[in-house]
Amino acid sequence: MRCPYCGSDDTQVKDSRPSEDSNSIRRRRVCTVCGGRFTTFERIQLRELVVLKKSGRRVPFDRDKLMRSVEIALRKRPVDPDRIERMVNGVVRQLESSGENEVQSDQIGVLVMEGLKTLDDVAYVRFASVYRNFREAKDFSAVLSELSSLEAIEDQPK
Repeated sequence: MRCPYCGSDDTQVKDSRPSEDSNSIRRRRVCTVCGGRFTTFERIQLRELVVLKKSGRRVPFDRDKLMRSVEIALRKRPVDPDRIERMVNGVVRQLESSGENEVQSDQIGVLVMEGLKTLDDVAYVRFASVYRNFREAKDFSAVLSELSSLEAIEDQPK
């Protein structure tokens, strides 16, 4: 593993342990050249996924890009980082276990919106505004009424 500080290839693992959800290994590393310390994560990858964009372009699936977009939607929201990590892992697992090597970008968006709906309503609306390309205030109002009706159904006694 290359050192992020000096670029040296000579790094050593000082500590390894499973992450809380046991879907990755967290490794603490130290560079033997500059002494810099950093953490890496090792995850299982079932298959190489390719994302088929709306434009027809094909790009390799990037878990970090997915995580960044979720974190942007959740910025300044009181959501535990472990819950975010579990949600993103769940989305990736669903994509990988679908059996397809190519995934529509729309499918990823739907899975993320489902996950955000369970985490935080505000983040869900933020993500929806970009994903669905809101242009007017009434677009927000439609999503908010959808959320309100879902909450009303969930709050009914069973």
